Amino acid sequence: MKKFVYNRTLLMIIALGFIAGLVIAGQRHAVEISNNQVDMVMDYDSLRNLAEIEGLDFEDVLAQAKDAGITSLAIYDTTLAKLTRTGKVIAVSGSTLIEHYHDGALTSILWRQAVETGAIDPSRVYVVGRDLAIYQQVKEDLLQRVGANRIRVFSVGEVEVLEVKARFGSFVNDSLGLPTHELDVAKNAGFMILARPSNFSLCTPDSIRTVFERLENYPVSEVVFDGPEILGADDFIDVTAEEMKKRDLTLGLIEHTSQLQFYNQRGMNQLARGIGYNNVARLYAIPKDEQPKLQVGTAINRWVSTDRERNIRINLLRIFEKPAPGKTLLETNLNYIRETSEHLKARGYTLGKAGTFENYYPNRILRVLVVVGVIAAGILYLSLISEKLNENQQLQLKILFVLSVVAAIPILVGAGGKIRLLAGFMSANLFPVLAIIWQLDRLRFIRLKSRLQSIQNQNSKVAAELSVGQVIWLSAAALLIAGGMSMVGAVYLSGALSDVSYFLEFEIFRGIKLTFVLPLILVAVAFLQRFNIVDEARKNVPALQQIKEILEMKISVKAALISLVVFAGMVVLIARSGHTSGMPVSGAEISVRSALEQIFYARPRSKEIFFGHPAFILATAAFLKKFPKLICFFLTIAATIGQSSMVETFAHMRTPIFMSFMRGIDGIIPGAIIGAALILILHFAARFRKGV
Repeated sequence: MKKFVYNRTLLMIIALGFIAGLVIAGQRHAVEISNNQVDMVMDYDSLRNLAEIEGLDFEDVLAQAKDAGITSLAIYDTTLAKLTRTGKVIAVSGSTLIEHYHDGALTSILWRQAVETGAIDPSRVYVVGRDLAIYQQVKEDLLQRVGANRIRVFSVGEVEVLEVKARFGSFVNDSLGLPTHELDVAKNAGFMILARPSNFSLCTPDSIRTVFERLENYPVSEVVFDGPEILGADDFIDVTAEEMKKRDLTLGLIEHTSQLQFYNQRGMNQLARGIGYNNVARLYAIPKDEQPKLQVGTAINRWVSTDRERNIRINLLRIFEKPAPGKTLLETNLNYIRETSEHLKARGYTLGKAGTFENYYPNRILRVLVVVGVIAAGILYLSLISEKLNENQQLQLKILFVLSVVAAIPILVGAGGKIRLLAGFMSANLFPVLAIIWQLDRLRFIRLKSRLQSIQNQNSKVAAELSVGQVIWLSAAALLIAGGMSMVGAVYLSGALSDVSYFLEFEIFRGIKLTFVLPLILVAVAFLQRFNIVDEARKNVPALQQIKEILEMKISVKAALISLVVFAGMVVLIARSGHTSGMPVSGAEISVRSALEQIFYARPRSKEIFFGHPAFILATAAFLKKFPKLICFFLTIAATIGQSSMVETFAHMRTPIFMSFMRGIDGIIPGAIIGAALILILHFAARFRKGV
């Protein structure tokens, strides 16, 4: 039997890196729990439309929304179409004025004279103010966004008129500046303001300053730019950053619909770096096409899980457009707001201006210790599959020294981003594999001890005489130990990547799908180095020789079909990982997920609780009961899925580390129970077949 020795020096270095990772984990947890304030936002226009639909006073609706929990109103750049609709200004095409002149609808003598004298051009747009302050603001905005060369100012009687060279249909829907009359309404109603300015083609440093000067004396909670680019992109991002820093404004970035990173606005990364990641918050809004399909209760649960699991600190709520049974539309939406707010407060959140992370980056020495520990783990794995390397511990340490120096220098000088990412990737793959390998070696030792005792005493057959209760107990203990060893990898993964750029998802873990496959390959190689699954009577058959023999085996149609089913299952497992697979989740699974969310602190992953952990229990039991090695092999591979999934959970760096930890813990116990139940079922089924 091949005997692999665990290099104690490598184990000590891994332990040292683990301690460094724990220190980083503690610091990260402190940073995360201090960021617990959520801004509850609704669009200004949505609440105004709700008031109009219900036939209620707008100020009264605002007061009720504030009482229910809304803390900020989102206010966008206005348009001439919107101002015309609300009667603040009038924008009309020259062709329409001339048409009304001929059909008699234009009754003003002064305007009729303007048409008669040729002062009205049918291809131009004419803007007149009914509110002088708003008109002056519109004039200022048009001069900045259209340019003075396209605007003529003249008078019709004592009324000043703007003539603009533009196509009416599109022009009146172009963005102007933020409307101060809406800002005033929001401020007077006691709300903070989530400003949503947009970029424009004639943007200059002075016009950027004008945008932010208009926000002076208003309680701005965050700035979330509207449209595909940041104000000032690409040439004047530094001016935007300067104005935001001067006013200590928080930048809100919109989470992508895939729930990964952000809706891509040109210039957002440059601006975020310019103002500092400690002034950035993540915003989420339930997609427009999805919300009508949701029940109010489902939407409320969505917000709670979103804020807890994805570091969302700006909740942009949309209005439900259909009333709940027995409620008015206003009552439906107020209930939605109120219950969402109460659920968040019950989870420890406060409501107000969006919380942000401190500018956290761990100590470089701690980071180096983590990376060196990962390198040691990689060398340890190689020594556990290569007899030659296992026998040469001096060579192992030489390799460790060289790789550690190469990895440490970039990190110590403040770089090494790719090295850290590689270390995180290795952590996610190596430590669950090492946990499984250690269990394999432990089980080999138990079986060897059993054979020796059987030789000494023919009446003593330890493995065969284990009761079903003992098998369950030993299997459950093995799962807990392996889970703890896998969690070492989680600490390493967190230690390698933890910083504010990962918390906010400017940087993300790469290789999620590969992390589901690579551990299976690594465990398979280690398994074949220890056991012969083709012919158990032959000992010490190299892994490559076994693989060659397996490929040359003749199989039945039945075996081929079973293999095809297993392969299809693996494809589904990999495709379902991440956020971009597009593979739908069944209604039954959604119901199970919702139930698990209610039962546990953090919903355990289905692949752990229903597959990987039960398979681990069965794999250990199969070894103890001396099942054929081929069965043990497939169960071990399945068990690896559960262990690697526990570590891979920590690759989602936006999720608080404590929640990721609890997600793993919450999956082990029920997974072990399911595995124990399967053992009992198989035990009693076997007894029934024997007629006992």
